[in-house]
Amino acid sequence: MHTLQVLEKKLGYTFRCKEQLQAALYHSSYANEHRCCGVSSNERLEFLGDAVLGLVTADYLYHKHPDLPEGDLTRMRAALVCEESLYEVAQSLGLGNELRLGKGGGGGGAGSRPAGAGAVSRPTAGGLSPAAQRYAAGAAPDAGAVELPQRA
Repeated sequence: MHTLQVLEKKLGYTFRCKEQLQAALYHSSYANEHRCCGVSSNERLEFLGDAVLGLVTADYLYHKHPDLPEGDLTRMRAALVCEESLYEVAQSLGLGNELRLGKGGGGGGAGSRPAGAGAVSRPTAGGLSPAAQRYAAGAAPDAGAVELPQRA
């Protein structure tokens, strides 16, 4: 089975545009070393992915916790979309092993570094943006399991 098909199976989503999934796997260090081949980095998808994750998580929390004030919802959202949480999701899906890094990016397999795994999970979410509605059918993270940070 092709790498992209395996990744789609792990994600539980079939991409209409396989090029977006492939692009999500190209770290800027890899793209810089392969410019002659027309490879672009995943940074634009990472930008989009940040917005998708923020929107989906905010909407989920808003509806899951109708009585919580904005400040509490903001802290919960931040805990869910932080680098450490993205690292855990990326690790569980093996996304870090699929990220293509250049020599300046540490070689390959960024899954051992939280920043590396986040560098593929956010762009992958960007590539998933047409499917953001999936969470409404029960695919959202279990935000009820997130502990609310204590106010200072």
